[in-house]
Amino acid sequence: MESTRAEVLITATELAKQLDEGQPVTILDVRWQLSEPDGRAAYRQAHLPGAVYVSLEDELTDHAVTGRGRHPLPSGRSVEAAARRWGVRRGVPVVAYDDWNRAGSARAWWVLTAAGLDDVRILDGGLSAWVAAGGALEARSVTPEPSDVTVSHSDLYAGARRTLTAEQVAAVGVLLDARAPERFRGDVEPVDPVAGHIPGATNVPSTSLLAGDGTFLPDDELARLFAGHDADTGAYCGSGITASVLVAALAAVGVDAALFPGSWSEWISDPARPVARGERT
Repeated sequence: MESTRAEVLITATELAKQLDEGQPVTILDVRWQLSEPDGRAAYRQAHLPGAVYVSLEDELTDHAVTGRGRHPLPSGRSVEAAARRWGVRRGVPVVAYDDWNRAGSARAWWVLTAAGLDDVRILDGGLSAWVAAGGALEARSVTPEPSDVTVSHSDLYAGARRTLTAEQVAAVGVLLDARAPERFRGDVEPVDPVAGHIPGATNVPSTSLLAGDGTFLPDDELARLFAGHDADTGAYCGSGITASVLVAALAAVGVDAALFPGSWSEWISDPARPVARGERT
């Protein structure tokens, strides 16, 4: 596997150096977690200098879409409008960060690159890595100068990143489930109405790709974990959020994996689809 880590991730030290040198960077604060989906309050308390708050629920999801799971992808045009509000500009790198297991930042990375925007990276280790590196924080709200950036894909389900439909999932060579092991096995299901997993899937929890400090595992460890995986690899989770962490980790070691955006919440919307339980079936 060939490392493309620098195309997907940026370290806190690297970002600090760019800011210290006065290089233009658009920083997106995408704080979100299942128990606290609205990160605005945390953003107002403290965020990276110049960071713009991005709502995963309102701007990286289109809840008006039906039949596509709990977090349907937004349209490319709505991404374009949002990116203009955030001040995203062609030729200016974008860095997304979060404070929970890289879920929010990976979703932003996936959505923006699927829409056709270039030079979008995830802050490796998120907010805690920035603070640990001595990075400054600020509390003021940021309202950037709007841009006129354009996206090249109006439909993210057929955009610049590979996706799978529910019908295509069964035919993919390797299918990875990013949820916690107890949800994969079907022991518990705190979010969706049916417990279990898609038959044939392998459980690779998104948190298992992160070191204790929240950074992605080193390339050699990721390469060992994903040995034998190629472009015929797909990833899903509960609703397409944490599976983006898997896709990002695979991208960091040169594997262009496909995302099943609707994930488990879309799969179980049709009672005719099979459900497996246990370690693997």
